[in-house]
Amino acid sequence: MVQQAVQRMPTGISSLDPIIDGGVPVGSVILLLGDIGGGNYEFVYSSIVNTLNAGGSAPDPGASRPPQIHYTTFTRTSEDVRHEIAKSFPMEDATKLKEKIRFDDLSELYFENSVVPDDWYSHGDIITRLQKRADHAGILAQLSTSLNAAEPNSLIIIDSITDIATQCTSSHLWQNLTGLLRGLQRISKQRNLTVYLLLTRGILKEAEEREIADIVDAVLLFRWEESSGARRQRIMYFEKFRGVMTHLEERDLVKFAVRISTSGGFEVSNIRVVI
Repeated sequence: MVQQAVQRMPTGISSLDPIIDGGVPVGSVILLLGDIGGGNYEFVYSSIVNTLNAGGSAPDPGASRPPQIHYTTFTRTSEDVRHEIAKSFPMEDATKLKEKIRFDDLSELYFENSVVPDDWYSHGDIITRLQKRADHAGILAQLSTSLNAAEPNSLIIIDSITDIATQCTSSHLWQNLTGLLRGLQRISKQRNLTVYLLLTRGILKEAEEREIADIVDAVLLFRWEESSGARRQRIMYFEKFRGVMTHLEERDLVKFAVRISTSGGFEVSNIRVVI
């Protein structure tokens, strides 16, 4: 039986891409589920920096870099994200963070019904703010509109699902959120979008966390574990990856030690971790 070639997008992490045959399958919606400080944000930042630093150099055969990085935030400003990325990992040209990444800041919709003063998150006058509130159909609708504008083959980063999931406490809003994620899972295949969803572990109810994990194509779990000598060690674990998991398990490669440095960024050890 002849297997169809799978187009892949490099993560930009040189210690990981060779293990997964050059990158993740294009069209995957990947949940980066992490303990606080477990490494899921560092994974994303390192992936961005390494992808931008690579410039026009050719990736592995069968892999292609995204033409656009589309970064959506709900509570953080684009300047804050760019500053944190540049501060964390070395950039050959820091201006690329502004030129090559499309940021969508949805904080006005996130904070508008909260007790947060308007001038903490908006610089517009009160008339402009009232018009925006009258015109929009909700943060999930605006998120879907934003995602719909992404170029085919793009990398999409949603920072973070935790922010909006904690606002979807009613059954109606939760159904809207999971419906949006299911729709995103479908459209990603049609437009070859690769999506990173950031979610902090342990904040949502377990059933809600598991439902999101069931919807997506892949779950990468970033957690802290005790190693020999009672030292805390970051671990990255492939909990689920449709179309990839069988190949990883055949080679016994599902669980990796993680190291984060200012020079190398996010790095994994190509050795199965036994705890």
